Amino acid sequence: MLMYKYFYLLSLVVFIGCSKQNTTVKPTPVPPVVVPTFFAKGADISWVTQMEASGSKFYDSTGAQIDCFQLMKNLGFNSIRLRAWVNPPDGWCNTADLLTKALRAKALGFKIMIDFHYSDIWADPGHQTIPAAWTGMSITSLDSAVYSYTQSVLKTLEQNNVSPSWVQVGNETDDGMLWETGRASTNMSNFASLIASGYNAVKSVDTTIKVIVHISNGSDNAHFRWVFDGLQTNKAKWDIIGMSLYPSTSNWPSLNALCLQNINDMLSRYGKPVMICEVGMDVNSPAACYSFLTDLMSKVKTVSNNNGLGVFYWEPECNSNWNSYSLGAFDNTGKPTIALNAFAN
Repeated sequence: MLMYKYFYLLSLVVFIGCSKQNTTVKPTPVPPVVVPTFFAKGADISWVTQMEASGSKFYDSTGAQIDCFQLMKNLGFNSIRLRAWVNPPDGWCNTADLLTKALRAKALGFKIMIDFHYSDIWADPGHQTIPAAWTGMSITSLDSAVYSYTQSVLKTLEQNNVSPSWVQVGNETDDGMLWETGRASTNMSNFASLIASGYNAVKSVDTTIKVIVHISNGSDNAHFRWVFDGLQTNKAKWDIIGMSLYPSTSNWPSLNALCLQNINDMLSRYGKPVMICEVGMDVNSPAACYSFLTDLMSKVKTVSNNNGLGVFYWEPECNSNWNSYSLGAFDNTGKPTIALNAFAN
């Protein structure tokens, strides 16, 4: 009996010790969400009104002139992404221009994504300039400005019967937004506060809109963990993790593979679905771009429980003559290249 008690106590000590070890090295996984089966095949064509005003015309593969939005639909796209700038000097992408394009997208039955840059001009990993009207504001005032501006734009859309499916609060916010106050590497809590303000503003208008936090370089898992760990620690909220991916004609297979690994890690780590909000490739390599897009969409569709939500091409309607942008998918005659056949398949 004494020997039995000895072995019982020894087993209990071993069990407790193993349990403590397991709880310290294996965090509880976040259960993934299950989302509807709609897969967004998207195009960001925010330049379209400016292009039209400058005389650009668009043609289908037969050479027939056609409205750009209708052409996108004919090519197999089902979603349109539109950027929003606060007070751009030339007016393009301000709220009025955004509404014009959103109404055209709505009329053709597209789902719509609004991409708030929270700037008067481009916001990306190297530029997150505070709008001129917000210069000198404290973080408290910037939170209020983000909230009121976001809410105002969405209410303008709502009043015109436009209901976005998705809203980005910031564009490629790799190091935060509204610099220097909201720079993540120096003040992650400020960045998280700004994200929270945008999120709350969106939900105040329509709780069904999904909020995206968008980071570039979807193949860089370490950076994504750094950003979203920081946001999570500082109690920010988001519904979808957004990624950009701009590979070359030679490295796209490896970057696509890394991107899929990152998507699956984001889903496992945070329990949030993922969307590829921007892609592009050399306009002069349409065959390689077609292969890249076909492979990427196939990979995104493998994500469990439909948590790979879709892929958006950034400004496919551009050719190499427009603003020196070389990653569109139209040729210099205004017709789509074979790269966009990936969205029809």
